[in-house]
Amino acid sequence: MHLAYPVVLAALLFGVGVYGVLARRNVILVLMSVELMLNAVNLNLVAFDAWLRDSLHAGQALTLFTITVAAAEIGLGLAIVLLLFRARGTADVDRATALGDPAESTADAEEAPVGAEALKGRATA
Repeated sequence: MHLAYPVVLAALLFGVGVYGVLARRNVILVLMSVELMLNAVNLNLVAFDAWLRDSLHAGQALTLFTITVAAAEIGLGLAIVLLLFRARGTADVDRATALGDPAESTADAEEAPVGAEALKGRATA
């Protein structure tokens, strides 16, 4: 099998993943797009490992590390999304501008002065 087939497929998967990250508003779809990009990288690692006929199978070993990182990323990402959904009531990326309690962030935004004086006032308080 030619090397071009898996490389082109991986490039298409990576392109779809980049489009999903840039165009989607839902956090779950953004996480799925990041996973798609990581799987495209895994496909390239395994394809080049088979093409180079590496005796140590370094590409496959790196793929296992990438799968581990992807599993940790999706676990933490889903935990953050659940907390965001509980706090805000939506999983929209555009509405998740400030972290923390939504009631406190709107009250602080209305009362907080802007500029260097605000930083000095907070440092002394």
